[in-house]
Amino acid sequence: QYIRGTYFMDVHPPLAKMLYAGVASLGGFQGDFDFENIGDSFPSTTPYVLMRFFSASLGALTVILMYMTLRYSGVRMWVALMSAICFAVENSYVTISRYILLDAPLMFFIAAAVYSFKKYEMYPANSLNAYKSLLATGIALGMASSSKWVGLFTVTWVGLLCIWRLWFMIGDLTKSSKSIFKVAFAKLAFLLGVPFALYLVFFYIHFQSLTLDGDGASFFSPEFRSTLKNNKIPQNVVADVGIGSIISLRHLSTMGGYLHSHSHNYPAGSEQQQITLYPHMDANNDWLLELYNAPGESLTTFQNLTDGTKVRLFHTVTRCRLHSHDHKPPVSESSDWQKEVSCYGYSGFDGDANDDWVVEIDKKNSAPGVAQERVIALDTKFRLRHAMTGCYLFSHEVKLPAWGFEQQEVTCASSGRHDLTLWYVENNSNPLLPEDTKRISYKPASFISKVIESHKKMWHINKNLVEPHVYESQPTSWPFLLRGISYWGENNRNVYLLGNAIVWWAVTAFIGIFGLIVITELFSWQLGKPILKDSKVVNFHVQVIHYLLGFAVHYAPSFLMQRQMFLHHYLPAYYFGILALGHALDIIVSYVFRSKRQMGYAVVITFLAASVYFFKSFSPIIYGTPWTQELCQKSQWLSGWDYNCNTYFSSLEEYKNQTLTKRESQPAATSTVEEITIEGDGPSYEDLMNEDGKKIFKDTEGNELDPEVVKKMLEEEGANILKVEKRAVLE
Repeated sequence: QYIRGTYFMDVHPPLAKMLYAGVASLGGFQGDFDFENIGDSFPSTTPYVLMRFFSASLGALTVILMYMTLRYSGVRMWVALMSAICFAVENSYVTISRYILLDAPLMFFIAAAVYSFKKYEMYPANSLNAYKSLLATGIALGMASSSKWVGLFTVTWVGLLCIWRLWFMIGDLTKSSKSIFKVAFAKLAFLLGVPFALYLVFFYIHFQSLTLDGDGASFFSPEFRSTLKNNKIPQNVVADVGIGSIISLRHLSTMGGYLHSHSHNYPAGSEQQQITLYPHMDANNDWLLELYNAPGESLTTFQNLTDGTKVRLFHTVTRCRLHSHDHKPPVSESSDWQKEVSCYGYSGFDGDANDDWVVEIDKKNSAPGVAQERVIALDTKFRLRHAMTGCYLFSHEVKLPAWGFEQQEVTCASSGRHDLTLWYVENNSNPLLPEDTKRISYKPASFISKVIESHKKMWHINKNLVEPHVYESQPTSWPFLLRGISYWGENNRNVYLLGNAIVWWAVTAFIGIFGLIVITELFSWQLGKPILKDSKVVNFHVQVIHYLLGFAVHYAPSFLMQRQMFLHHYLPAYYFGILALGHALDIIVSYVFRSKRQMGYAVVITFLAASVYFFKSFSPIIYGTPWTQELCQKSQWLSGWDYNCNTYFSSLEEYKNQTLTKRESQPAATSTVEEITIEGDGPSYEDLMNEDGKKIFKDTEGNELDPEVVKKMLEEEGANILKVEKRAVLE
């Protein structure tokens, strides 16, 4: 999308994807592949090898950063090297570094931030080298936060360590207040100011790169979309709204769209005509404003729609009126504070009292001035109170089933959230107004407004990723590696994200053991016994506490998240756990076996060998290489390691005779489009679905439609397929 320039919605900040787009662009990518589905074949114009090489390079550099971080935090060279090798053979990190995923850039930037901060701790607080390291830390923090919000936890970790150091500086009577203030200001500038500035810069580049309106922009407000090229946002709308105006009403607080009705009835309740929110512009969004006591009356003078006016809304296409009554809503039927809203009426019927709605202008949310006194298109935000029952026209992010075309439910709520009862007029016309009447347009959103809105949408979508997933797992299970994630399976091979159990469980065990050691030492200290006398032991405690604090800061928030969670969400915290484990291996050599150092190295080498053995044994599910059913079944140490062993052959010899059902990469090609306009009845839905190739259905506005919705429209609404595009690929 960055190469095409078409705006899209993502739940993550933009940097990591922009980096991949940059690498792809260097490889000559023209944006002709969408990366939509796992297993899709790449056309030859897609430089996927270069993009995967980029991921792998970042993974390799992360290993180097771990080695250097351990060295700067006091681990001897050989132990740091062996710890880094353990990280290099960590199955999960190898897996994520082989694919075009956001995790490899994220882990690299987190590792760079940790390394730079540990380097900073080696220098005097006010030295030039310290400031250089602080700047490098700030840059890395900014890039981590701009790749995924997990980077903000790394910012928090660095902030906590800075507060820790400043606390000791304040207690040091040899330090002047001026020097302490200088250090504090530098840390604020470098560790908060620099990351925040970079974060905004990357969003600026994001907005400047994506300048075209598209399906992904439909998540955003009209003010946001009006900054994009080729947008279909209404402009130069007649400002004054009055009785006799034909309007479209847009819901303010959801992206459900416009108040809408169509010639389909509810299957239960009143069985009257459906009222929904529909996200696209359509004639079925048009409503005629009538006075409640003069429906259908011909007007000769223009009358503004003011606060408190009682009106009826007449649906111009199906000729019925917006109506509410004492029936349960179609989906939210268990809610006592909501009632059904329908479209009711027939030719010659002027309506009844259940069609009456009172306009209540919300002055706080309306533009200052005249828009607070009478309804002005776009500027006035108002509620519609049902005159008979006192409930308010309401919508929320609840979808109707297939019988309602998966459009958003509209009800009448007596105690709904205030913002979900707010509406405004977007399209407006009135024959009684002169041609030169005042017109109004959406004000294009500013950069800051776009950033704020993007983050609201990102947060909202993120927290609503709650649908169950077959490979989701709970944070409580992650330290024990109870299950992994299936990435791919084909040709009697699998790729499955699983950690290196030797390293993984060692980290978990060490965290528990270190906790017991600290508790024991605290009791000893309370009893007056000397503790932490050796400098190596002191450094071990300090560094491990630093890293386990990082582990906790990255792991604990997972318990507060209500969205889907997966094993890969544990990897940033796990990185800090491996750093702490590196110090555990070092203390074995430098202190536990200080009189028999060879024995200490033997323990570390044995641990490394076990880690390498596990990596080698489980490499078929990292690289998707041949394996046997027997070896696979023996490898499933836990029941949650649920990769499918039945897909493998009984022996490796059988792979030699295998004919791979490989999806061939498409040759570079140009495409032509044969456009066929249908006269009369179009082809049947069944005929189209039986043809080869991917089927994409669009309405007359170019909006993509779900095939099941299309089928229902063809069957029940009398819709026609007007045009068929057939693409021919020319080699």
